[in-house]
Amino acid sequence: GWKFYDADDYHPLENKKKMAEGIPLNDKDRIPWLCTLHDILRREASSRQDVVLACSALKKMYRRVLVNGPSAIESNPPEQAGENPALKILFLHLNGPMDIIAGRLEKRRGHFMPPELLKSQFDTLEPPSAPENFITVSLEKSLPEIVLEIESAILHG
Repeated sequence: GWKFYDADDYHPLENKKKMAEGIPLNDKDRIPWLCTLHDILRREASSRQDVVLACSALKKMYRRVLVNGPSAIESNPPEQAGENPALKILFLHLNGPMDIIAGRLEKRRGHFMPPELLKSQFDTLEPPSAPENFITVSLEKSLPEIVLEIESAILHG
């Protein structure tokens, strides 16, 4: 019963063209896209709709934008364990070696991001850390094991 959104569907055409040409996105490219995603999440939360968003929120700042919107950039507040976020989001960090992810990207058809950009994604990655609300799940597990671990984290808070 949860809605699913793929963040890639919300990239502006300029971002898609840039990635298709093998050029990694930078913060300037990503921030407006992340603000759009925050607005979608906020709208769904206001109607009490549970949502899964597939998104490469690679940096801590990007995850703050998803939670708090543009104000996360303007004020760049230090994270406090007791802060009151605009949205309650559980981030799922799917962790795995580059070769496994590269193999999966090679099988993907019709997507604008070429596998050659994977290294830039790894170079940009800031894995989640406390006090962010997250779990890390290994991509080396089977799909049923991954789903079970995610469901357990959601059900048991």
